Amino acid sequence: MLPRWHVFWGAVFTAVLWYFARVDWIYLSLVFLSSVFIDLDHYICGAMRTRTLHFGQILDYHKKMGKIQKTERDNGIRKRGDFHLFHTIEFHILVASIGLFWIPFFYIFIGLVFHSLLDLFYLMNKNYVYRREYFFFRWVSKRFEF
Repeated sequence: MLPRWHVFWGAVFTAVLWYFARVDWIYLSLVFLSSVFIDLDHYICGAMRTRTLHFGQILDYHKKMGKIQKTERDNGIRKRGDFHLFHTIEFHILVASIGLFWIPFFYIFIGLVFHSLLDLFYLMNKNYVYRREYFFFRWVSKRFEF
């Protein structure tokens, strides 16, 4: 899902939280920011692949990869995409665990889960669910062949 949609739906979700739960604005900000900035791992991955921090070049990389993955899918090739650490179950569990002891992380966790659900619905709709690795330890074991 494109970042603009995460910003839009994150704002809608935050407004709904405010309206129904009357959550403090600081916590609402954490929900919104975490629902958008979880995608920093896409930027980090793009920076590592392109060996630059230039946002435009990283954006071009992702556009190019999007075209390649569409062509591969249309030809029956089902390869995993780039690894995104912040989108893994283990990262979510880590943030939730910290959230049990420190309330701001609970709201960050809510934003992460909302973002991940949006991604999952999008990936299911576009038939790209197979592209993402959802488990950090499975990715490590496959990458390093344990």
